[in-house]
Amino acid sequence: MELCPCVKNILLLDFEGKRVASKYFCDDWPTNGAKEAFEKAVFNKTQKTNARSEVEVTMLENNIVVYKFVQDLHFFVTGGEEENEVILATVLQGFFDAVGLLLRGNVEKREALEYLDLILLCIDEIVDGGIILETDANVIVGKVASHSTVAEGLSEQTFSQALATAREHLARSLLK
Repeated sequence: MELCPCVKNILLLDFEGKRVASKYFCDDWPTNGAKEAFEKAVFNKTQKTNARSEVEVTMLENNIVVYKFVQDLHFFVTGGEEENEVILATVLQGFFDAVGLLLRGNVEKREALEYLDLILLCIDEIVDGGIILETDANVIVGKVASHSTVAEGLSEQTFSQALATAREHLARSLLK
């Protein structure tokens, strides 16, 4: 038995089971085809459940999978069958909350794809090599923001302010 809890993968799938973001931390799925087959199996097993308010837990292929859905996105964290479900659920909740903060509560596929780089940084801040580093969403978002100039710009301006600034610059350049 290992001393430190380990995560095998973190998945973010859309409402059709297609990959939005994923990171694998073990060699249980050595090829991309094996990873896609696992993602499809996880999606098929969980799609009929209602994991919108609470984290749900299931077993699949000798793995514990914890998951939660919001809008058109499905969040998953997988660990070995010997892992503690509560710890995996804490990792999932940290990931879920951090993505919600990064996307300013607008957690849907379109926004997730637009800010995919921040979501992947978020996964990197939560788990490294399968070892859990952080589960507090505020700390995770703070670390992501410190790595990304995009995130700093987002915190200073709203989208409408950025659009107004862009229009103003365009008008100035056309008038010159």
